[in-house]
Amino acid sequence: MITDRMADALNTHLNAEIYSAYLYLSMSAAASHAGLPGTANWLNIQAREEMTHSEKFYNYIDSVGARVVLEAIEKPPTDFGSPENIYASVLEHEQKVTALVNALVDLAREEKDHATDIFLQWFVTEQVEEEENVGDILAQIKLAGAAGLFMIDRELGARVFTPPA
Repeated sequence: MITDRMADALNTHLNAEIYSAYLYLSMSAAASHAGLPGTANWLNIQAREEMTHSEKFYNYIDSVGARVVLEAIEKPPTDFGSPENIYASVLEHEQKVTALVNALVDLAREEKDHATDIFLQWFVTEQVEEEENVGDILAQIKLAGAAGLFMIDRELGARVFTPPA
């Protein structure tokens, strides 16, 4: 049985994942408005991924007999500056999410909640991938400069959403 403390922490994280989706949709809108359809596409798909993550938390919380609690979602910013700033913000946000996931793993282990620990391992791996992917894009933007941005944007436009297994 899951403890109330673990259920509360999972619900908090569920809401953080929904905020992540909301943040990336806001970034997508800003990129689209700036004439960067590839970046807008990449961020829109990122938002969809975050909603998939929130669904995984929702389903897990429900499956272990705890109550799912949805909270109000904070309004995200709407101005992000240059594409380099956008991806730097994405990286910073993903690093925060990684810290949140790591804290959940620590709590699961403290609570001796092996099932939740196992559930969270998928997210530990996912966060490594998330940080690596956005770090690579950010490095490309820094190397390419303004002229190369259009080529990178075109490449980002080719990203498609693949639901996680």
